[in-house]
Amino acid sequence: MVDCAGGKIRYIDHGSITTAAGRPQAQRLFAIMEDLRSVLDKYRPTESSVETLYFGRNVSSAIPVAEARGVIFAVLAERSLPVMELRPNEIKQGVTGVASADKKQVQEMVRIILGLADPPKPDHAADALAAAICAANSTHAAPSGVDYTAIF
Repeated sequence: MVDCAGGKIRYIDHGSITTAAGRPQAQRLFAIMEDLRSVLDKYRPTESSVETLYFGRNVSSAIPVAEARGVIFAVLAERSLPVMELRPNEIKQGVTGVASADKKQVQEMVRIILGLADPPKPDHAADALAAAICAANSTHAAPSGVDYTAIF
């Protein structure tokens, strides 16, 4: 999560929602819903961004990921949070200047932009922070006093 105030982007927090692989999908989706609600309750963001789906080689994960996105969008709608969807190459371009940047480049630029001591981990959290940075820099975003959360 980042905050945008006075044209400056400030780091607030980051993390990752994980579920146990052996649990039934319905329970995993419910856990995602509950954890996301907790995060939104704690930080009260005013905007959100979500990376669009991209499946290169791992098409088998498309359905579970799409289901998780459905839960995420439902919770964001429940909270009346505007959602900015960004393509992976838009996010990479926005933080590194290169649409084909690799994960390490994105992590390092997020670290630099947010003034962090270490690159954010895991990769998904760094990607989410990158999306939040892009949303904060967007011409569609409010110029100040806006907290952005990004979900992947």
